[in-house]
Amino acid sequence: MILITEFMDESVIDSLSEHHPTVYDITLAEDKARLLEAIEPVEALIVRNKTIVDAELLSHGPNLKCIGRLGVGLDNIDVTSCEARNIPVFPAIGANIESVAEYVIGTAMILLRGAYGENASVIAGSWNRTECIGSEISNKSLGLLGLGAIGRKTAAKALSLGMDVQAYDPFVSPDDDLWTSVKPVEMDELARTSDIISIHVPLVETTFHLIDRVFINKCKAGSIIINTSRGGVVEEDSLIEALKSGNLGGAALDVFEKEPLDKDEGKKFSGLNNLILTPHIAGVTKESNYRVSKMIAEKVLGCLDTKF
Repeated sequence: MILITEFMDESVIDSLSEHHPTVYDITLAEDKARLLEAIEPVEALIVRNKTIVDAELLSHGPNLKCIGRLGVGLDNIDVTSCEARNIPVFPAIGANIESVAEYVIGTAMILLRGAYGENASVIAGSWNRTECIGSEISNKSLGLLGLGAIGRKTAAKALSLGMDVQAYDPFVSPDDDLWTSVKPVEMDELARTSDIISIHVPLVETTFHLIDRVFINKCKAGSIIINTSRGGVVEEDSLIEALKSGNLGGAALDVFEKEPLDKDEGKKFSGLNNLILTPHIAGVTKESNYRVSKMIAEKVLGCLDTKF
């Protein structure tokens, strides 16, 4: 039996159902009691980032053979406990890099131009052309924190638009061919010289609040910060402070320290016209959802000795 607790491409779910009994119930993601009851006969569990796969859940699933993650981050999965049970965890590595890279470039363009929120004033007859003059993305400096698959795809798109790209990633070899087109810099230089900073690092102990008040205060005046990685990487209160003061020209946040962001927590972001907020959706488009779903279906069926 296959259990899917979060949204997945329905055509792929239909294909899974042709091979194994499949239950698709997105209400289980946040109903731990019902999930504990449902997991007993399950051989393959497919989740996104809301379903908490911990030691307790694993202990209730004696038949579990694998876990499919419809995404990349494994923050919600106790990988150590899975390894102790010899349960492989399959993330959808590489399947959503195109959509995340497009999100970064797209939000950067919107924030640089600054004119796309003028519907109300135009409808009201206010023709504020001079106030709507923004900037082009060409010849701007993009600073990338992290050069994994998504960072590299973003770099390629930025270079094609005539941007100068620099990056900090101590895990990339100095001999990597990427450095022929991307300038290697330390974090301080990246902060001081980048017009746009895009974050592509996992959330681990060393990256928690990596973008803090100290880093933000070093940033080039009027620069833009875009976070599509994990919410805890950015110290949100310091970011808000810099947006209000004008030290930062703008920001786009697709991820938050607390997810989902509730109404009370969201209040602190209100009134900021130079801020784009989205609900952890940078990596999810119709196309990427199909690619991610198909990749995980193939891996799960492979584990269950079935061809997709």
